[in-house]
Amino acid sequence: MQRKRARVIYNPTSGKEVIKRELPYILNRLEDAGYETSTYATKAIGDATLEAVRAAEADFDLIIAAGGDGTLNEVISGLAPLDTRPTIGLIPVGTTNDFARAMRIPLNVVGALDVICDGFEMPVDLGEIEGEKGDIHYFINIAGGGIMTELSYEVPSKLKTALGQLAYYVKGMEKLPLIKPTYIELEHDEGTFSGEVMIFLTSNSNSVGGFEKISPHASLNDGLFDLFILRKCNLFEFIHVVRLLLRGEHLSSPLVEHVKTGRVKMKTTTERMSLNIDGEYGGECTGEMRNLFRHLTVLAPNARIREMEDLNAQYEREQMIKQLFNVSNEKAE
Repeated sequence: MQRKRARVIYNPTSGKEVIKRELPYILNRLEDAGYETSTYATKAIGDATLEAVRAAEADFDLIIAAGGDGTLNEVISGLAPLDTRPTIGLIPVGTTNDFARAMRIPLNVVGALDVICDGFEMPVDLGEIEGEKGDIHYFINIAGGGIMTELSYEVPSKLKTALGQLAYYVKGMEKLPLIKPTYIELEHDEGTFSGEVMIFLTSNSNSVGGFEKISPHASLNDGLFDLFILRKCNLFEFIHVVRLLLRGEHLSSPLVEHVKTGRVKMKTTTERMSLNIDGEYGGECTGEMRNLFRHLTVLAPNARIREMEDLNAQYEREQMIKQLFNVSNEKAE
């Protein structure tokens, strides 16, 4: 029987260069799991995207993204437009590892390889962003705008390597006095929002910036995003909302708007707003985001796959009850 082939695309600088030190162990584990494995070390921005395309065209069965959220985004950006897309494995050794947190993949090499070698596959949604000029970008975790979303790509890579997630908090303290709202129009499945915002997030998961309570019941494969909008507020109100967020109680705030939607159309008029895509700069907040339903397959813990199935079933029941309730009200009227 022909052995399956795996390609490990890794960022040699992620996680204090942990992947370079662990490569012999990684290769041995994959060999024992039945994979013929080769590796590719990225050297510049965009390398992981190009290598993911090459690996897919060479009929690799599995592509493993070893690094942070940026490395994973480059890999999925290479695979997303293809007709045939290999399964994705993840070894999260970056600063925040939002998508790995959402998937419940352990944030260490040994645990992540346990998940890969177990071989349980989970379909996941993907976000596609089409800009006004027809340019296409993809995100697997979040896309958003506002001054706080700029932190992730303003933190120097050397500082992230040295301090890890603490680097974001250091930069965040510098930004707090500068926080100001920006006017934006956001069109979604439930209507349109127009006004000044501190931040908006279009999320495919429950984990954003290391906060795992932004959307506790978010599904990774229901065909819908969770859109969060933080309206214009002062510094003290902003800090209060952050405190609520840490407890998972932010949806109770009148400053926070939340909807589930399959698309988000963005438009700014008076000021420019930078778009953050999976933790990296993604241009301006213009164009439209669309949910690509179960577009990719990712190796995940079996327990997490079961959780997604239960979560989706619960949401379908709630929608059915809501629809029946609306029909009853219409008949009563």
